[in-house]
Amino acid sequence: MAHLDEPARLLRDAYAGGAIPPLRAWLEPTDAAGAYAVQAINTRFWESQGRRIVGRKAGLTARAVQQQLGVDQPDFGVLFEDMRVADSGALDPARCIQAKAEAEIAFVLGDDLPSAETGLEDMAKAVAAVHAAIEIVDSRIADWKISFADTVADNGSSAFFVLADMGLPLAGLDLEGAAMSMTINGEVVSTGIGAAALGNPLNAATWLARTLAAAGDPLKAGDILLAGALGPMVALKAGDKVSAEIAGIGACSFTFTGV
Repeated sequence: MAHLDEPARLLRDAYAGGAIPPLRAWLEPTDAAGAYAVQAINTRFWESQGRRIVGRKAGLTARAVQQQLGVDQPDFGVLFEDMRVADSGALDPARCIQAKAEAEIAFVLGDDLPSAETGLEDMAKAVAAVHAAIEIVDSRIADWKISFADTVADNGSSAFFVLADMGLPLAGLDLEGAAMSMTINGEVVSTGIGAAALGNPLNAATWLARTLAAAGDPLKAGDILLAGALGPMVALKAGDKVSAEIAGIGACSFTFTGV
């Protein structure tokens, strides 16, 4: 797949040079295999530059978004250590192109998940902690004019994430019914519920475990999993203070400002 080295390079260069047009010259809109190949090229490149993988993100976990992009499954991207923003910390807008925020439920694993037959019970047993989270998504594709292949190739349109300092054990939590409220500068801008992520965030995490194990890159103890947006994403502007609260699970925040 040497012909995919070019779109991979263009995506990498876009981090510093600005957004690029959709990748239609190399990828059909629903070309999952080609798109994940581009993502893998860049993952290997970034690892060679010293970036360390700390987990994965699930995206397109809302059925409506899947239908919009013409697919019937979620997608995933890689989380690197340098993508993490401290809870109550700051993210410099200069590090982003066209950033948006969405509130999510995240899991930290206590066990490896090596099987492509991982089930919900296996996933539940492997979860060491459940956290409120905010994902800051960004697209290297101009004006967010993305197809499924564009977002997959672009590492799931990932950028940064915030994990609540406080995590809880899974037992007794109502993930499916957990109400989410995200505010910007004190104003509610997005609401939702745990069931928005494939019916239950654990479903999204289980899909992720099975998919990665089948690809020979299984989830491991210590990995952070972002399980998908619980409500609409919201565009950010410099100076915004973003907070997310997920009932029964926790809260986290960050400020979109230079330091």
